[in-house]
Amino acid sequence: MSVSIADEERVLILAPRGRDAAVTGQVLAQAGTGTEPCPDMAALLDGLAAGAGAALVTEEALDGDLDALFAWLDAQPAWSDFPFIVLATRQAGRRPERAARLLARLGNVVLLERPVNAETLASAAASALRARRRQYQAREYLLERERAQEQLRRSNEDLERRVAERTREVEAAHETLAFALDAAGMASWDLDYVTGVSRRSPRYDAVFGYAGEGPAWDRQVLLDHIVEEDRGIAERAFAATLETNALDLECRVRRVDGAIRWIALQGRIKRDASGAPLRIAGILMDRSDQRLTEEALRQAQKMEAIGQLTGGVAHDFNNLLTVIVGGLDMMLRRPEQVDRVKRLAEAAMGAARRGEQLTQQLLAFSRRQMLRPQTLNPNRLLLDFKPLAERAAGGAVELAFDLDPALDPIRIDPAQFEAAVLNLIVNARDAMEGRDGHARIAMTSRNARLDTAAVADRGVPPGPYIVVSVTDTGSGIPPDKLQRVFEPFFTTKEVGKGTGLGLSQVYGFTRSAGGFAHIDSVVGAGTTVSLYFPRSADPAGEEVGTGPAAAIPLRRAGEGETVLLVEDDEQVLAMATESLEELRYRVVVARNAAEALGHLTGVKRIDILFSDVVMPGGMNGSQLAVEAQRLRPGVKVLLTSGYVANLDEGQVIGRGELPVLNKPYRRDELARSLRLVLGGGER
Repeated sequence: MSVSIADEERVLILAPRGRDAAVTGQVLAQAGTGTEPCPDMAALLDGLAAGAGAALVTEEALDGDLDALFAWLDAQPAWSDFPFIVLATRQAGRRPERAARLLARLGNVVLLERPVNAETLASAAASALRARRRQYQAREYLLERERAQEQLRRSNEDLERRVAERTREVEAAHETLAFALDAAGMASWDLDYVTGVSRRSPRYDAVFGYAGEGPAWDRQVLLDHIVEEDRGIAERAFAATLETNALDLECRVRRVDGAIRWIALQGRIKRDASGAPLRIAGILMDRSDQRLTEEALRQAQKMEAIGQLTGGVAHDFNNLLTVIVGGLDMMLRRPEQVDRVKRLAEAAMGAARRGEQLTQQLLAFSRRQMLRPQTLNPNRLLLDFKPLAERAAGGAVELAFDLDPALDPIRIDPAQFEAAVLNLIVNARDAMEGRDGHARIAMTSRNARLDTAAVADRGVPPGPYIVVSVTDTGSGIPPDKLQRVFEPFFTTKEVGKGTGLGLSQVYGFTRSAGGFAHIDSVVGAGTTVSLYFPRSADPAGEEVGTGPAAAIPLRRAGEGETVLLVEDDEQVLAMATESLEELRYRVVVARNAAEALGHLTGVKRIDILFSDVVMPGGMNGSQLAVEAQRLRPGVKVLLTSGYVANLDEGQVIGRGELPVLNKPYRRDELARSLRLVLGGGER
């Protein structure tokens, strides 16, 4: 029977009582969904036979004889899992066992309890139709495969008939096929399970780098060529072959000359009448060039993103530099006007601090910021952070906390965590601005266990995670923008109301912590941003506060205390030298690690090494620190950097093994860091 596309896109409605059929049909029609009312079960079965995308059925319509419906469901082809939307009566307690069994028997069911609003109903219907379309795509794919297999079968039968009659024609056809496969970069192979004999085309051996005939190929020889990281994938594919009768493997292999290539291996098992495997045959393709093309496309997309990023950085930094350069210019013109110079200097300092914040956001997105992780219970941070969060949300917004008291510990940088949560709260507040109704932000925490499917596209392993979520009742994010919200400088806010770096900073922070961020949003209903962090195996310790250290008094140098200052930038070197001398330290200057080692092997007094992390010359600051403590076991170390070229190095020095002062820093911050490292009271 011919089925039209319009029939396959419609929703059958079986709602025999009241106005349910008319109302639901009107709602779906307004959403652009085609419907077909069915007065009874027989009409529904006729509609199913004619073709449909989904069925909307009221619970009371399922009270009769359903044998014919279940028979139709059982007779569905392998690609089909017909979707039902069941409108059920709201239950005070658990649903009766018979009703639960009936729903389970239907299979692919979305259960909506009445009353149901129009948006929910339309969304459920749209979701069911999308699922059905994917089933139709699977059907077409299977039909196409069947047609291809049938065509191949007919070709093989025709070839076998011609073998006895025209041997030379068969050989010519075989040569033509081999030439075509070779031209397409394909090699054929065949393994006889009974005799163990393997056959393959010459290109098969050539793919693995053999100039002539290769070894006697079997599964183990192939596994030996597969790179170690991909052998697990290959072994699982081989293991699945006996169940699925098909081999589909894509992996990397190491040729005999040591080169790494990508291959695709496809095959099918032939069985005898009893089901025992007789042979497996298929093709092998070298997909390295295709992989390079795909990588080039990804690189082009990456360069486009970098262009957007650099444009945003240039715009924001030029604004900040306008304030700084303009202020300094006016100070140089009228240096005698003390009040004016002070006001301009404060404005320039504010612009510089905003530039520092922008840089930290960029580093967070690229996962290059210095981290000082601690193992802690995030609930404690959230509760300590609550007064600040309430001020950020504003008095017109209800801020609710729902924290799991049994929450597991995680290992994070507390300051980065609080900055990320504050950013989400501000975004949530802005999303509800100007909307009617009660504005509410919900902060929740819970434990979760994610399986392999849940983390398939996240780049993190499955296992136990802790989820911290911020939910608002705001305007929501349209689907076309939802996929871009983590891009740097992309913002849904009006011009001048957001830099577009907030969520990218959140993204970078969660990735640095070994987790990921996820957003769910419904236009007109609100948004939930969830931060996933891996559970820490270590117990939670006493959290270190993340607030300003203003209470620590300024420490000046003791008698003769000497700093070995290592900095390759001349202007930064001059500024640091002047700051240290103001603090009454003696300063020994080195412009690279080699000069610093020369001073360390001398006889001069050196109490502390103060070095930049990123330096030219082959030895960075952290490596210099290790060597300095080897040469002088008692010497203290304080590192400084605004950027870490090597991510792993940044994680190591940020764990507290080596103290780090982030650039840019002021003299007071330098004094406090020196005090923490050298110890002692105020001088």
